[in-house]
Amino acid sequence: MNNMTGNGLERALEFAKNYEICNAHTHIYPAKIADKAVVSIGRFYDIDMDVPVATSEMLLSDSEPFGVKKMLVCSAATDPSQVESINSFIISECQKHDKFLGFGTLHAGYEGDFSKEVDRLIKGGMRGIKLHTDFQKFNIDDRSAYNMYEALEGRLPVLFHMGDTRYDYSAPERLARLLRDFPKLEVIAAHLGGYSVWEQAREVLYGLDRVYYDCSSSLFALTPERATELIREIGTDRVMFGTDFPMWSSVSELLRFEKLSLTEEERRAIFSGNFKRYFGIE
Repeated sequence: MNNMTGNGLERALEFAKNYEICNAHTHIYPAKIADKAVVSIGRFYDIDMDVPVATSEMLLSDSEPFGVKKMLVCSAATDPSQVESINSFIISECQKHDKFLGFGTLHAGYEGDFSKEVDRLIKGGMRGIKLHTDFQKFNIDDRSAYNMYEALEGRLPVLFHMGDTRYDYSAPERLARLLRDFPKLEVIAAHLGGYSVWEQAREVLYGLDRVYYDCSSSLFALTPERATELIREIGTDRVMFGTDFPMWSSVSELLRFEKLSLTEEERRAIFSGNFKRYFGIE
């Protein structure tokens, strides 16, 4: 679905002009691998990606027509050896672009000192951690990852990719179990808590404290009616707008969001109010 030009762009601009927008889920990569990363993600999900190159510059270009105030940028380490270099890259990009709010990454197999790396991220201005355990190939609640969560609990929230019918690594039940074991860990459950397994997310996650959500990579698969029901069941004060760039462009996600039967107050909360409150942004 490519709506980045023509009538799609015009419709999205007309819709978005009435709102302040923050984007709670985007990915960026160094220029030398930004095109290969997009190809790899597309193959993993077997979808045509909206944006061909996932650089900071492309993200800013995608967002600029809509006046996006802030963008949460991240990249998950698929191998433990990538943790420090990815974190250095995200820190550097956030220092260059004031619209970026950065999430670093960790990995259960990381051989360094988790606490020291978390210290470095906090010192570098990072606001959280991104984990994509389907890519990283460890269970959210794997005991081997508990040292990592101990270093994060009470210090940085974790944005989890959530749910996939093909894998069990990111099953909603696993996140619910983790939250029981770490009562001070704050999390954002991406994709309304369950990319392709929303019913499981409803049963075990919705209603839990310390969990916020983004609606990225959900609206393409759900009917507007069902997406609206899930968002309201979660609570419109706990859901944030996100595009999952480069998977989807701002145009595509705005056009999908426009179809949801939400009130103006609910739209404003999801577009920016909840994001600003969660991260303490004026």
